[in-house]
Amino acid sequence: MNAAHLPDTQNSKDTRQIIIDKVGIKDIAHPITYIDRDGNKMPTIGRFTMTVSLPEHVKGTHMSRFIEILNDGPCEFNSSNFDKIINKVCEKLKSDTAHIVLEFPFFRKKKAPSSGVESMMDYQVTLYGSFAKGESEVMMKVVVPVTSLCPCSKSISKYGAHNQRSHITIKAKVSEGHKLDIEDLIDLAERKASCELYAILKRDDEKVVTERAYDNPAFVEDLVRDIALDLNLDERINYYRLESENFESIHNHSAYALIENQK
Repeated sequence: MNAAHLPDTQNSKDTRQIIIDKVGIKDIAHPITYIDRDGNKMPTIGRFTMTVSLPEHVKGTHMSRFIEILNDGPCEFNSSNFDKIINKVCEKLKSDTAHIVLEFPFFRKKKAPSSGVESMMDYQVTLYGSFAKGESEVMMKVVVPVTSLCPCSKSISKYGAHNQRSHITIKAKVSEGHKLDIEDLIDLAERKASCELYAILKRDDEKVVTERAYDNPAFVEDLVRDIALDLNLDERINYYRLESENFESIHNHSAYALIENQK
């Protein structure tokens, strides 16, 4: 049968008169190329959730069109031009609202502090894009693993202090007309931690990071407050949600803190 004569069921009229806020595809894997702060192109794998609103009179959306958008040319972008794919969703799906959530591992080459040996460190990144009421909005989130060392343990112990791996999560909305890169948020989190992490450390590096953490003890409260001070002063950011979870090494629970600020 000729495709032109096939019934278009999803485009038929619906009589229930109920608007659907978000409808689309969830958690589809697709290769992407992310352009980092220095203009380098990094191939990685993204997981997309893509939705639009559906008017009360339309029975269903065109699911295949979301996939067509991902396969229409190279899927290449950074945080500054992510809104282009959001606008493309609105155009192709003929909708005045659209939402995209993209999760992907971001890899960054790092040098160990003493030996200088290089290795790739991975961070979990999420980009949020939306188009509604004629305006685009992009937010980014990055999870940064770091080391935190307990100030209380250091002050009461003769021989050392307990430390733990911590996850600092920063979700930020960029002010209009400004540019913010994933690496900017990673740098901030690692700078405020007791010590940053590395994929490869030689023996002399282990000495450096152990002593660095010992010299920079920080409660979970210290981590979020120190980072919030910088975020509050950053004119590129008009909203943030900042979290730190310390996976305790001497307790069976995590220590947790959150600061949220709409400037």
